[in-house]
Amino acid sequence: MAGPPPLQGLKVLEFAGVAPGPFAGMFLADAGASVLRIDRPVPGQSHNLSHTHSSSGASSPSPSSSPTSASPTSDQLARRKRSIAVDLKSAPGIQLIKQLARAADVLIEPFRPGVLERLGLGPDVLCAANPRLVYARMAGFRRDGRYAHMAGHDINYLAVSGVLALLGRSGQRPHAPSNLVGDFGGGGAMLVLGVLLALVARAGAGTGTGTGVGQVVEANMVDGTSYLATFPRFKMKTPVGNRPRGENVLDGGCPFYDTYETRDGMYMAVGALEPQFFRVLVRGLGLEGRKGWEDDEARRFDRDGWPEMRRLFEVAFRTKTRGEWEAVFDGTDACCTPVLGYAELEREADGGGGGGGGGGVDSSGGRSGREGDQRPAVTLRGTPFLAISDATDGEGKTTTTTTTIDPTVRGQGPGVPGAGYVGTDLAPGQGGEEALSDWFGLERGTHFGVEDGGLVLLAKAKL
Repeated sequence: MAGPPPLQGLKVLEFAGVAPGPFAGMFLADAGASVLRIDRPVPGQSHNLSHTHSSSGASSPSPSSSPTSASPTSDQLARRKRSIAVDLKSAPGIQLIKQLARAADVLIEPFRPGVLERLGLGPDVLCAANPRLVYARMAGFRRDGRYAHMAGHDINYLAVSGVLALLGRSGQRPHAPSNLVGDFGGGGAMLVLGVLLALVARAGAGTGTGTGVGQVVEANMVDGTSYLATFPRFKMKTPVGNRPRGENVLDGGCPFYDTYETRDGMYMAVGALEPQFFRVLVRGLGLEGRKGWEDDEARRFDRDGWPEMRRLFEVAFRTKTRGEWEAVFDGTDACCTPVLGYAELEREADGGGGGGGGGGVDSSGGRSGREGDQRPAVTLRGTPFLAISDATDGEGKTTTTTTTIDPTVRGQGPGVPGAGYVGTDLAPGQGGEEALSDWFGLERGTHFGVEDGGLVLLAKAKL
């Protein structure tokens, strides 16, 4: 029998930000934490009783939070969160934040160095008032480096970390892979790791040696990204990666570790590095015995022969459609798979229904859909994460009323509507007053009021 999610009961305050901070908060929420986002107030909208949204999201969000008006910096990473709006220029608003921080387990802040200190909300103040608080800080550049007070985005953090110089094709300029590496891999994910490690230290990991005290966790996207690049950085000192960008084994320079266009304009990905996998690949391509590559490792890794090998692979892959190549390589060890787009994954995802395991081949030998159903990043069998999506009705349609497979089989708890392809809107003030009541027993009019759309601590309040 699966237990509750691992972070159930954990209280998290998240100052509204962009990308890495919200991603960290969403991860904690998916693991069962109660996350309360602190937004800027919107006069006339936030905490206006005629506009306030319930935590169920039954009301339509304001136009500023609509997906149709979303900008690259709007927050769609609000799954399972609730919000309060607080004017941080208001003394009663600052007092409210201080009171909330007294009972919180984690605080996530995404601002430039010194911003919260100037407001009297730095770790020296909040951690002194609540020694158990894990004060998690997300920065772009190093806090003690030359760029500390400069604005930047993912591409800038990659650039100064050394990682951007690794990415791209030979003879072309460096190419940033969207904002995956800095914002999320080197940013939000590293911040989550830091928070969890601080919580382990506070609790003692069951050893009885816990400090019972929180600490400041500082993550930045430059160091986080550079840490992700430990392997390729080390490989730059070896024959695997000591050549210019795009000419190495793992960055597109090697013909048996690359992508190839098929007859229908789609792509297949090849990763047949080991000799036993390479033999299966050339057999499937109909190239077995042509050049003896599969029987001679020295010849296979002879870079002078790579242009010819690549040309033969390109010609071979263009003889069939992607679907036909899938039929050739599915179930083999060729390390050859289709390059799937999220649009088709969403369209073809089994989503967990029909007992098909979210895709693959069903018991009758027919395909049950792509593995496009979105799941938690890791599976905990005993204390599962909350599910990213519900089960489906067996026809790929999500439903909140039928369950065709026990979600705990996949390490997931109760689901939420949707399949993980659409961001979650959270308007300022949505569900936040319910959270204040749930967390602290605070009520409007008794403990807090509303001024210009922002919550303020009432002078008469006794907490």
